[in-house]
Amino acid sequence: MSALERFDSPVTPLRDDVWAVGSAQRCVHYQLQVEAEPDSLCRVLNLFALQFLTPHKVQMTQSGDVLAVDIEIAGLSWHRAELIAQKMRNLICVDEVHLALVQRLD
Repeated sequence: MSALERFDSPVTPLRDDVWAVGSAQRCVHYQLQVEAEPDSLCRVLNLFALQFLTPHKVQMTQSGDVLAVDIEIAGLSWHRAELIAQKMRNLICVDEVHLALVQRLD
């Protein structure tokens, strides 16, 4: 049984972005430099999980004692994406966060 099936709903509802009602939903790309600790990636991804968000792309590479993490997620307003980036910057294990829009050719 998956976590989604436990809520008696086939799909977990997305939380509304009450600060940016009517704003365009975007696909954003986070680029992070994170300390290479066992829990660093979990701490970053938990910021999305707490809001019932699932990134569609996560890539991580380790170079020495630093993790380079790339995360893409669609369906966010720019305001909400910035709030998540700020929460990332507040994590003790995160050294650097860059946020950019993803230009889709679809």
